Amino acid sequence: MTSKTARNILLFLLLFLGLGALFGGGVLIISPSGKLIGMPLSLLNKSPFSDFLFPGIILFGVLGVFPVLLVFALINKPSNPFLESVNFFSDMHWSWSFSIYTAFALIIWIQVEMMFLNAVSWLHTFYMFLAIAIIFVSLLPQVRTIYRK
Repeated sequence: MTSKTARNILLFLLLFLGLGALFGGGVLIISPSGKLIGMPLSLLNKSPFSDFLFPGIILFGVLGVFPVLLVFALINKPSNPFLESVNFFSDMHWSWSFSIYTAFALIIWIQVEMMFLNAVSWLHTFYMFLAIAIIFVSLLPQVRTIYRK
């Protein structure tokens, strides 16, 4: 596999996550009752939320806007002193590091969601595998070569 192909797979995975979360989070922000997508408020009984507004905002921003912006950063590799300061991988461009961070944010999101729902659905499994795929593809030598400083 070429470096460009491996990088494009990473970009696709992040874009898939981001666009899906923009849609899902946007629907929850527009309809905090969950009725627009058939999610009853009773799903939140074991959570600290009375409606889906706050979870929708988190989903929209953290797993929606951020991964979409990250795709552009991975393509353009802009410098950013602040983001570089929270880059745990000093030999790598910050955008590469943030692809790993995004995958862990998705894992945390899914784990918290399963805890509050006290259930697991096929969708949780799918997104857990998506997070693992983002980590694995990010760690491919072909991808690391592109983002090594």
